[in-house]
Amino acid sequence: MTDYAVHEPEYSGTTDDEWDDPRLNDFDTDDLGEVAEHFLLSASGFPPENFSDLKAPVVDPEGKLNLNALQTAHGGAHSVEAIDDIDDGTVGETKDLLEELASEEFDHDLGE
Repeated sequence: MTDYAVHEPEYSGTTDDEWDDPRLNDFDTDDLGEVAEHFLLSASGFPPENFSDLKAPVVDPEGKLNLNALQTAHGGAHSVEAIDDIDDGTVGETKDLLEELASEEFDHDLGE
């Protein structure tokens, strides 16, 4: 099992725009520490060693927390449960964080 680090992302504002997973070139910086603030998980800690270590993006490259990204990470084919080598405890911790962010910032229940 990979020991993923979980952290709360940094963001300024919210959006419910369409969502696509960002790539490194979508960001205005190559600083992985700054890029990592858009993600919930890292296989190598925060800051990550490589961009590919980052999982569960929820903040768009402009810095806005995205409701559709929260929903994508919470359930379905691209959810945290679909990440290879992730333990159940980390999945639960991450889903709790996703639900908290959706509830606090969007008044939305991801469990519906």
